[in-house]
Amino acid sequence: MPRKRLIILLGATASGKTEYSLELASRYGSPIISCDSRQIYKEMSIGTAVPDQASLEAVKHYFIQDHSIENLYTAGLYEMEALELIRELFSRGHDTLVMTGGSCFYIDAVCKGLDDFPCADQALRAELDARCREEGVDSLARQLQELDPESCKTIDIKNNQRVIRALEVCLMTGRPFSSFKTGQEKKREFDIVKLGLQRDREELYGRIDKRVDLMMEAGLEQEALSLYDKRGLAALQTVGYKELFGYFDGQYSKEEAVRLIKRNTRHYARRQLSWWRRDEQIRWGKPPFHL
Repeated sequence: MPRKRLIILLGATASGKTEYSLELASRYGSPIISCDSRQIYKEMSIGTAVPDQASLEAVKHYFIQDHSIENLYTAGLYEMEALELIRELFSRGHDTLVMTGGSCFYIDAVCKGLDDFPCADQALRAELDARCREEGVDSLARQLQELDPESCKTIDIKNNQRVIRALEVCLMTGRPFSSFKTGQEKKREFDIVKLGLQRDREELYGRIDKRVDLMMEAGLEQEALSLYDKRGLAALQTVGYKELFGYFDGQYSKEEAVRLIKRNTRHYARRQLSWWRRDEQIRWGKPPFHL
């Protein structure tokens, strides 16, 4: 009997994954399983480019706005919940499922599994969150460099959430965060096909700039303002929100905030592509893909 198959459509932010995922889902009679670490939050819509209502009604979506920013959500939780869903959908008779998104850790969690890190210490996490807000992420990154220089070579030390988690494990266990990484890939009972949406750099940057302008027109400023009082939460350390929080704090003008959102989104796209460059299993190209 042929093995079940999971198609993962990935690519840089604003590359067009949402549109093509709908086509793939229609072709295979599949729901769409989102692997976007921010679209999962129900309080964040405009700034995370959640699919529009017509798309959500056309195809059943999972992991779209079904968690709250108040509750910490991790790639480890996603691995557990996504695999449970995938197995359930296969058991219902689906032969092929479609997953799409740009969150590198979430995709790796489903494909390879994550190492067994210790559970979070919520009190320590709150303390590190407060330090990060008061001192900045660079202060925490310097401490992490002292305790675990190996991790500083492999994680994005400008990413608050990544630095806080690594430092938390170091302080909680007395061991380097990197020592918990075994590098052993878990085997899945289904086949995985990874499709990478390819865009020329200038085209991608143009799409990013246009999308940011459309987000602002759609009310991103008002959405960010409604979340301002909760700006310290990990979920809101996100491009599009944190730049507007700086504007609300009087650090710069709204025009500068928009410029920073566009710049930082381009930087994020580059980090995504750099991450995936090491994965030889990804088939890069432009639709339609022949499967």
